[in-house]
Amino acid sequence: MAETLLDLLRLLSVWALPVLLAVTLHEAAHGYVARLLGDDTAARLGRVSLNPLRHVDPFGTVLLPGFLLLVGAPFVFGWAKPVPVAFHRLRDPRSGMVLVALAGPACNLAQAVLAALAMHLTVRLPEPWLSWTGENLANAVVVNVVLATFNMLPLPPLDGGRVVTGLLPPRLAWRFGRIERYGLLILLVLIFLVPMIARELGHPFNPLALVLLPAVEWLYDLVLRVTGW
Repeated sequence: MAETLLDLLRLLSVWALPVLLAVTLHEAAHGYVARLLGDDTAARLGRVSLNPLRHVDPFGTVLLPGFLLLVGAPFVFGWAKPVPVAFHRLRDPRSGMVLVALAGPACNLAQAVLAALAMHLTVRLPEPWLSWTGENLANAVVVNVVLATFNMLPLPPLDGGRVVTGLLPPRLAWRFGRIERYGLLILLVLIFLVPMIARELGHPFNPLALVLLPAVEWLYDLVLRVTGW
């Protein structure tokens, strides 16, 4: 029992920091770019901050990633509380929406590259810090690649959905944006319900894994190649 608890604590210790940094900086990046482009809503509410407590969503940041990790899901992801952006206050609302949306995944990609580069510096650390730091950095690469890829799915309110909304002609953008009210429900159905029903029918099928895993693997390999691994 004690050994199992220690294993669990170690597992959490090498995943908690990468997840918190990934989601915190992701959301802060949205608010920072929005402020640069004319909307200071997030800044006034204190959301352009590196304090994780300002961004943590109990379900998306803690419960869901923890559950996926414990059950051995094919990938671990989550989200933080969305940063409020008044798109109509941006100097150019349509292009601004795209840039604000892209800021989060771009920040995650930058974190993945920095973590992979930092892994080169851990070789001089003594044990047990070598293993622990190396696992944190390796997990940071994985978490940020997955989060960047997941958020670029073209489904509102994910960043990819915002990008699509900003690029579509106004009439189509308005219709597409109406999906946002059902976005979270659609995600939960795809993440949990569809795979569960498919498994019960004897035909394992995970639509999100089918779409995301090839993209995640490609981006992960690219990050490692660029950083010399």
